[in-house]
Order: sequence, then C-alpha cells, then structure tokens
Amino acid sequence: MTEGNITGTNFEIVGFQLTQTQGSILFLFFLLIYILSTSTNILIITVVRTDRHLHKPMYFFLSNFSFLEIWYTSVTVPRMLADFLSKSRSISRNGCITQFYFLFFLGATENFLLAVMSLDRFVAICYPLRYPAVMNDKMCSNLALASWIISFLVILMPAIPLSQLPFCRPFVIDHIFCDFSPLLKLSCKRNSISEMSFLLIAWAVILGCFTSIMVSYSFIILTVIKMPSAAGRKHAFTTCASHLLVVFIYYGTVIFMYVRPSAHESYNLDKVVSVFYCAVTPLLNPIIYSLRNKEVKTALRRMIIKLK
Repeated sequence: MTEGNITGTNFEIVGFQLTQTQGSILFLFFLLIYILSTSTNILIITVVRTDRHLHKPMYFFLSNFSFLEIWYTSVTVPRMLADFLSKSRSISRNGCITQFYFLFFLGATENFLLAVMSLDRFVAICYPLRYPAVMNDKMCSNLALASWIISFLVILMPAIPLSQLPFCRPFVIDHIFCDFSPLLKLSCKRNSISEMSFLLIAWAVILGCFTSIMVSYSFIILTVIKMPSAAGRKHAFTTCASHLLVVFIYYGTVIFMYVRPSAHESYNLDKVVSVFYCAVTPLLNPIIYSLRNKEVKTALRRMIIKLK
C-alpha cells in the first residue's frame, strides 16, 4: 500500500452492491423513512413545546431525544440516499472525519439521554413525593445539557488523533458511512491513542449507560410489584414499557457493533445493522415513545382542533 496525501485524500464508500433498479427502490424506501422520521420527531417537539399539559420532565427529555434523533439520522441517511443513485461514492477525508465525529457525538448523547430518562422514571415511581423537588426545571436542564456537553468533549479524544493519521491506498471504506473500524483499517500506521480511547469510550458509555438503565428499572419493577393497586401497577408498567422497548432495540444493535471482539467483524452484516440503528430506529422511537402515549395523543388532538 502507498501512503496518500494527508490533506487531499478522497475516500470511496463501498456501501451496498446494487443494480440501478435496486438502488432506486431503496432510495425511495429510505427517503420515505427519513421524511417520516424527521417529521414525526419535529411534530413531537412542537406538541411538547406548545401544550402546557406536557410541560413535565418526562416530555422535556423526550423533546430533547426527538431533537437528537433528527440530527442523528441526518448525519448518515442523506449521504446514503445520494449513494443509492450515484456511481461515484467519493467523500473527502475531512468530510469523512466530520461525519465520524458527529455520528459518535450524537450516539454518545443518545446513550446519556436514555440513562437520564430512566433516572427520571426511577425517581417518579420509586420516590413520587420527592419527584417534583428532585426533577425540577433546573435539574432537568442540567442533566440534558450535561449529556450534550460530555458527549461533545469525549468523542474529541479519538477523533483528533484519527484526523491526524496518514491513510494508504486504496482509499476504500467497506461500509455505508465513515465508521471507526473501517477508517482505522485505511491508516498506514496504527494509532494506539485513537484506538484505545475509542474502545474505552465505547465500552464506558455504552455499557455504563446500559447498566445504569437496567439498575434503575430493577428498582422500578420491585417498586411496581409492591403497589397495592392493580390500576397503579398497570399505569406504571405502561409508562416504562415504551422506554424499555426503545432501550432494548437501540442497545441490541450498538452493543453488537461496538462492544464485541474485532475478530468477529463482518462488514456485510455490519452494514445491515448500521442501517437499522441509523435509519430505522429514529423512526420507531417516536412511534413507540409518543404516538402510543395517551397524553401525547390527547395533546395532538387538541393541537389539531386549534388548527381547524
């Protein structure tokens, strides 16, 4: 392999090997998913912001989550849509590093927000009398802001050393976007700082947040079981079931992708899993979280009536 120009390198993203017809069909399919995902998340933000009945910590975090999902899917899906119709799938080196950074910055934020949302449900169900005092406006704002700021900073640790690596020909990324492992394989020399920091951050953030969520829900389940009222138990389980479903869908994919031995890498399977958590889950999340929620559906009806 020969070393390429460090600043002027263009990479070729392999993506899926498709015929023109297959590419056109997938373009229309994922365009529809992207439009639905973006519009439903915008709708949730609008409803939460405008309806005073939803001015609660749970919906404040939900609107943050929806805002995140809009940007998270926008980092990869528009580029993927263009690649379905284009024969040239070239991306500049700087563009690739930028996509990598924002993908993992937003991914880390999603982990933290899911953990914060489980904490909110833990306090609401296990300590209902203390809930208004603990989860006040200032606390909610600080938790959400910390999720964004910490994620923004920690991903700089692998991103900066990665951006300084020389890359070798052929400049081909066997993936659908600029993921860490395919990028590292293009480097002419291994960068232990970037590699180790990425692995440590991935394991710490993903497993740390997942463990925190599971601990919170273990206490929630124990508390719910002890409730004397069957109606109270049903309401508590209904409130938490949506969050848990989103957690299991999300962590099932990211743990498979980033918390596993590299010896078992399979890029074809990775591409399919990546499409699922980058394009499909941002559509499923608002449906699971909000459109099945009675308070949100009631708020939507009120908004529609006002518009008529």
